[in-house]
Amino acid sequence: MVLGRKRRKKQHRRGRHALPDDAEPMYGRQTLPAEEEDEELVPEEGPYDVEVAPEDDIPRMDLGSVRIPVPDNCQVQVEMDQESGHVRAVHVVTPHGQVTISAYAAPKSSGIWSEVCTELAEQLRSDGAIVRTLTGDWGKELSAKMGDMALHFIGVDGPRWMLRGVIASPKHVAEGAPAQLRALMKETVVVRGSGPMPVRTPLPIKLPPAMAEAIAQQRGQA
Repeated sequence: MVLGRKRRKKQHRRGRHALPDDAEPMYGRQTLPAEEEDEELVPEEGPYDVEVAPEDDIPRMDLGSVRIPVPDNCQVQVEMDQESGHVRAVHVVTPHGQVTISAYAAPKSSGIWSEVCTELAEQLRSDGAIVRTLTGDWGKELSAKMGDMALHFIGVDGPRWMLRGVIASPKHVAEGAPAQLRALMKETVVVRGSGPMPVRTPLPIKLPPAMAEAIAQQRGQA
């Protein structure tokens, strides 16, 4: 599981305080003031599991299984299945391309991104893409070129989930696309849920009420 290096918060969200910098190290069980005993280790950066996600002021779109940041200069597009009326994907359109971030069920014992990445590379090559495997912040990344479009894939293994992000860009803005995708994934929160799910099953997407109502009205008018 790759969730970034961990550190102790110097100031907890409920007002806990860090030990003084010159405090002597203590081995074994430390005797801390009651307000500090349950101070938790938190990731320095995401993507975050909901159980350890920070309380911050970053605006995120709540899609049920994932909470995705949407910067001010970006737009949201919803892709619907025309037959079933269900949501197929939610995209964040950025200056560097269209970002799609999805979460999948994974086993407790091991991550699945490495295997998924290999299969994805084979599929892209069979479709005629030029594919490169790179090493990024969380391990393997894929860069693919298909005609005038560039694709960049990133995967992160978490506790019983895998988060996959892809950004599709026209070539003239593709240079900044990987950095754009990493920035959004670092602030994404995953809500896996406690129920059993088959490995690789997409975690369900649920639109915010206002967005769901607006789409329902559009479909009704159509």
